[in-house]
Amino acid sequence: MTTYNELAGLRVNYLSSDPTLNSGNEGQVWYNSTTGTLRALVQIQAWSAGGNVNTARRALAGVGTQTAALGAGGYTTAAPVNNTEEYSGYTWSNGGNLATARRSLGGAGTQTAGLVFGGATAVPVVSPANQANATEEYNGSTWAGGGNLATARRSLTGAGIQTAGLAIGGIIATANTNATEEYDGSAWTAGGNMGTARGQSGSAGIQTAGLVFGGTTTDITTATEEYDGSAWTAGGSLNTSRNYLAGCGTQTSGLAFGGRTPTTTGATEQYDGSIWVTGPSLGTARSFLGGAGTLQAGLGISGYTTTNIANTEEFNSTIFSPATGAWASGGNMADARFLLAGAGTQTAGLAFGGKTTIIVANTEEYNGSTWGPGGNLGTARYQLSGLGTQTAGLAIGGLTSIPGTNSNITEEYDGSTWGPGGNIGTARRLMGTAGIQTAGLIFGGITTVATTTTEEYDGSSWTSGGNLNTARYSFSGAGTQTAGLGFGGFDGALTGATEEYDGSAWTAGGNLNTTRADLAGAGIQTAGLAFGGNSPGRTGATELYDGTSWISAPPMTTARAYLAGCGTQTAGLAFGGNTTVNTAATEEWSGPQTTATASTLTTS
Repeated sequence: MTTYNELAGLRVNYLSSDPTLNSGNEGQVWYNSTTGTLRALVQIQAWSAGGNVNTARRALAGVGTQTAALGAGGYTTAAPVNNTEEYSGYTWSNGGNLATARRSLGGAGTQTAGLVFGGATAVPVVSPANQANATEEYNGSTWAGGGNLATARRSLTGAGIQTAGLAIGGIIATANTNATEEYDGSAWTAGGNMGTARGQSGSAGIQTAGLVFGGTTTDITTATEEYDGSAWTAGGSLNTSRNYLAGCGTQTSGLAFGGRTPTTTGATEQYDGSIWVTGPSLGTARSFLGGAGTLQAGLGISGYTTTNIANTEEFNSTIFSPATGAWASGGNMADARFLLAGAGTQTAGLAFGGKTTIIVANTEEYNGSTWGPGGNLGTARYQLSGLGTQTAGLAIGGLTSIPGTNSNITEEYDGSTWGPGGNIGTARRLMGTAGIQTAGLIFGGITTVATTTTEEYDGSSWTSGGNLNTARYSFSGAGTQTAGLGFGGFDGALTGATEEYDGSAWTAGGNLNTTRADLAGAGIQTAGLAFGGNSPGRTGATELYDGTSWISAPPMTTARAYLAGCGTQTAGLAFGGNTTVNTAATEEWSGPQTTATASTLTTS
């Protein structure tokens, strides 16, 4: 007999609040009776290119986080090295050298409190004498000797922190070991033995909740074991058996990536405390790599393909409900205008300059519901750019007449009046911006042609920064002086290109889904908001950036271009612009949850 569900399908949940955002709820669709909206939950996961290490190598130790990692030791084509490199989230720089050059070593800890131990001091290993028991501790600049392992070994793996580390398995002479040792910040003591002796494994977690997976026993294995601080128990098996892999994260939220099957693989898997689930593969399949970070923000460092490689890749996993965001009407500005600039937050916004039927100097301040008058700019202008806050804003560049010459003027706002600031080095208009009044960033724009020029402000003067990769104008920006974001614009054609700034150089990010110019933006580099623009007609398209890719969100109520914006990814503000006529309309964006938070569910 046919059932109701077979005829009508599954019922959409009717909930009074949104469910917890975690991967267990991915794909769920529900109706939120409180907000009156149909919602869905999606997970975005991807590997993307990071900055290359300075010394390409394999069999190194990786520790720390995605934005503050260490790569230590390893070997090139000739011999083990003592190199240490530090990752900022964008670029690698040289740190203090290890006292003992070695490869196939274990690691734990953070960038400023790192720990490495064991390994081999020769390539190939010709005798047990070339296997190390030495431990070294890093303080953010130099390595110092720690307590020796009880058992010298190579191809081991590590977990934990500098004062509570784990040394797991490995190879003693030519035999795999199941030995575990625990570090207390000065000495190693015996811990519980693994159920399966192995080396060349991956690991994650802490001393009292460790995780080891893959590696070599008598053959390449899928076996996973979990440590409780005294004993190991079997966990869920990897889907892909492999050795020479890397890992990061925790015992209940782990990440395994790369290795050999025995062919080189980029396979990535995620552990939830019981089972492994396949995720997106590394861009470059590799083995003998280092790993750092978390399941949500992982890092794969250097390694080996058919040769040593310098590539770094960053894994990002974001879970959120794109349908939860919404635009709502705010109070109208006094002046309908376009090609204006903005700064501030959703509850303390600032609008200045632009064009009505004439170029204006007007400033308006928003309190979260209504706009009120502020002090006028010293120089009326449009196609200008803005950054900062309501009480510490910057108005930069633009045009002072029609037709006109590009301006190099900077003005600083103190919450009531505008005063002169340092002139920009390159007069221009229609730039992207990021930062605050004492640490500002401007980039791109148009002189007589599109430019790649970037300048940084210290509160009094502008200096040159790293150039954009693509000259463009009529685009938008977000973030800070050392973590900026530029997106969209016109580079001879409409573009969706995104670039990320690390304080010195720009690198490519994920493209907007809606190619456009004359848009507005808000937020930070890892949580950006893009809205409005010309595509080529007026659009209300809204997109959210997670540091890797953009995802579409509910559009603005009023499609428009040449608008201004400010705020954050979860609390944005859009004001002014042009539909087919100038508008004074203001819209407030309430964005989605981007981290897991508890909520009470009720059904009816």
